Amino acid sequence: MAMEFRAPWEMSSLIPAWPILRRAPVGDGHSVIVFPGLSASDGSTMPLRSFLGNLGYDVSGWNQGFNFGPRAGILQTARQQVLDTYKATGNKVSLIGWSLGGIYARELAKELPDHVRAVITMGTPFAGSHESTNAWRLYELTSGRPIHREVEQFDLPKAPPMPTTSIFSRTDGVVAWPASIQAPCPVNPLTENLEVFASHIGLGLNPAAWWAVADRLSQSEGQWKHFERKRGMHGLIFPDPTR
Repeated sequence: MAMEFRAPWEMSSLIPAWPILRRAPVGDGHSVIVFPGLSASDGSTMPLRSFLGNLGYDVSGWNQGFNFGPRAGILQTARQQVLDTYKATGNKVSLIGWSLGGIYARELAKELPDHVRAVITMGTPFAGSHESTNAWRLYELTSGRPIHREVEQFDLPKAPPMPTTSIFSRTDGVVAWPASIQAPCPVNPLTENLEVFASHIGLGLNPAAWWAVADRLSQSEGQWKHFERKRGMHGLIFPDPTR
């Protein structure tokens, strides 16, 4: 958990990284919805959303205040937001989720495969035990719901049926990183795990994570390819998660 005190430095690192981030692939204008993590609101994802908006995407938050878990009506409202966005634009929507927000993104994508273009999660614990995160007690406290009953309702390890990227960090002080690893999926080969050096709280403010999100969103629909790790510094910033 002590590693989480890096978060302010990760945000400050955006300033020297900005000349590089300005060269991130531009978007095609399709809609993107970003879901915040546990106990966070759209304010926490505003920097990332502003960055993606400057790249040309039509970006929105989840517009439901603080995320205290899937209380009554939360997932239904999020589902309707995806449907309304699709109806308004006529195009599929990309979903991004930070931590618990990534669970929402993945499960909504499974429910709405004809409306979702791609899923990107950041530090999302979908693959391990429900107690593989230091936040599970906070989850029960803030949501008022037992976590073991929550996870029984969903097949969390199952990958969504569209391009899916899990961004994770081995130095995540909140979520045990193996819980963010998508296992090979025989029915959907368009999945990947992308490692960055970040804290959990700083993932949404981390320059490498921002670049990865922009790179993944920029791919044309129907032409998705796995993330390409290049030589030199690029390979150091984005290490091979299979190592």
